[in-house]
Amino acid sequence: MNTIDAHIKKVYVPMTETGFYILLCLQTPNHGYGIVQKVKEMTGGEIVLAPGTMYGSLSKMEKDGLIYFVREEEKRKIYAITELGNEVLNMERKRIERLYRNMKEV
Repeated sequence: MNTIDAHIKKVYVPMTETGFYILLCLQTPNHGYGIVQKVKEMTGGEIVLAPGTMYGSLSKMEKDGLIYFVREEEKRKIYAITELGNEVLNMERKRIERLYRNMKEV
């Protein structure tokens, strides 16, 4: 298990909705447009990721080791989540669960 370094924690925890949905969607390899479509479907159209934000995030997450390039398919880059990406997503899941639990307790 990787130890998440201070830089990664500072940048990704708490996560933006864009970052959260990218990692969530990349548990199955996908490309940017596929992620946009999946998030739109998952959220009933409430969240539509803008291409600029999406591709900037994919690039940064790849550089930071949270996702990796799998292959190119019909001129679309396919990405998947790394072990580090899963750890970051799990930290965020626990943070959200804690927030939800605390909200119900009040």
